[in-house]
Amino acid sequence: MNTADFDYSLPSELIAQRPLSQRDASRLMVLNRADQSISHKTFTDILDYFEPGDILVANNSRVIPARLYGRKSTGGKVEILLLSQEENGRWQGMVGGKRLSEGSKIHLLDQAGEETELVATVTAVLDGPQRELSFNQPLDEWLETIGHTPLPPYIHEHLDEPERYQTVYSRPAGSAAAPTAGLHFTGDLLLALREKGIIFETVTLHVGLDTFKPVEAEQVAQHTIHSEWASLTPESAKRINEAKLAGGRLIAVGTTSVRTLETAALRSAGINGTLQTISRRDASGETSSFCPWKPVAAFTAPTDLFIYPGYKFRAVDAMITNFHLPHSSLLMLVAAFVGREFMLRAYETAVAQKYRFFSFGDAMLIL
Repeated sequence: MNTADFDYSLPSELIAQRPLSQRDASRLMVLNRADQSISHKTFTDILDYFEPGDILVANNSRVIPARLYGRKSTGGKVEILLLSQEENGRWQGMVGGKRLSEGSKIHLLDQAGEETELVATVTAVLDGPQRELSFNQPLDEWLETIGHTPLPPYIHEHLDEPERYQTVYSRPAGSAAAPTAGLHFTGDLLLALREKGIIFETVTLHVGLDTFKPVEAEQVAQHTIHSEWASLTPESAKRINEAKLAGGRLIAVGTTSVRTLETAALRSAGINGTLQTISRRDASGETSSFCPWKPVAAFTAPTDLFIYPGYKFRAVDAMITNFHLPHSSLLMLVAAFVGREFMLRAYETAVAQKYRFFSFGDAMLIL
């Protein structure tokens, strides 16, 4: 399968540059895989598609102020996008600037552009603009005062309210980009879901490099996806499995939640070592047992699960997602779930109907 198979034409004016004044006022395209239909709604209409006992699972990772500005000892400007913290306390990041070799020192600037006491040292040169960095002081103590919200490169306008690039349920900090499908939810909408009997659970996946990195390999299968730290707690895994056994659908909010849940299903050998089964009686009165789904297992570990067409989904029944960049691994995940031809037809419809695209854009519900 070629990477070129995941392309579409998008007028630049459809790339949303700012969030809507009301989070849940965005448009919602509904794709029905059963009859291949496309419907046009608003995001608050999403309540109509859920039933009591369904399980909504969202990524609660919080974006850190991961964009830092600095200068070299020679005065040259440097920009750092922090991606992940390593076990040794060092960080991996994408670094913009000339001749930043191993041993180069970067003097970090505060919000006013003044030099601070914080200094980053390049400890290893990685692929392309990636570098391993060490800091002369604990970085956590500095981020809130010198860091900037790391908006994607296709957003060119200043964000006056950085909290609008966070979900309302964000908790543990660690992402370099927002899990944007969740940006449409408000506290009132989450309350309405609970009142309808929808179960709300969270997973954590700290979004890293592959949100920014297009698939460059000619063949999709040749692409190497970078690992990202993810977690599903034992308590959440238990509630998800119980709800699924009771007949609820597992609805993932965003591609990061999909990857976390599917990783959890792949890691699972069953609950207490055995697959959960359901008894079924046929027309002759004979009783047999079957396992209609793969349970999810709690885990805390990096995941490098790359989902593209041909992947067999084991946990997720429905998905909420935004509209993604051409040639991206996120677009390939959606194609695996809904089918490439149907997905491309939906994207063509979205362009014709002038939907808003990417991080601050509109949403899609795939049933």
